[in-house]
Amino acid sequence: MSFTVQTPEALNNQILHADCITAMRQMPSNSADFILTDPPYLVNYRDRTGRSIQNDASSEWLKPAMKQAYRVLKQDRVAIMFYGWTRVDEFFTAWREAGFIPVGHLVFRKQYGSKKRFLSYRH
Repeated sequence: MSFTVQTPEALNNQILHADCITAMRQMPSNSADFILTDPPYLVNYRDRTGRSIQNDASSEWLKPAMKQAYRVLKQDRVAIMFYGWTRVDEFFTAWREAGFIPVGHLVFRKQYGSKKRFLSYRH
């Protein structure tokens, strides 16, 4: 997928559909007011029909993506990033190494029909 940013103004009020690392490398530093991301959770997810999520089996992308996210986010702004609880250490390490300072943790209580009998995650 081709992606080019010519001026910071070209990014105003835009949703980008591109490889995040490639796109952010082309963005100017301190150009994003807010980041919201729900990346792969690194759990090698497969549904009952065999569908999977791209880049969910390897964390190779995680540190480079967080480094770029930190670079493009303006100082004193907010990034909200979802992650897989079972891989919390990898996500927090990547965030801290990039320069982020985690200040909170939100938990969404969910019911999963296939796992409801066995385990319920709660904080």
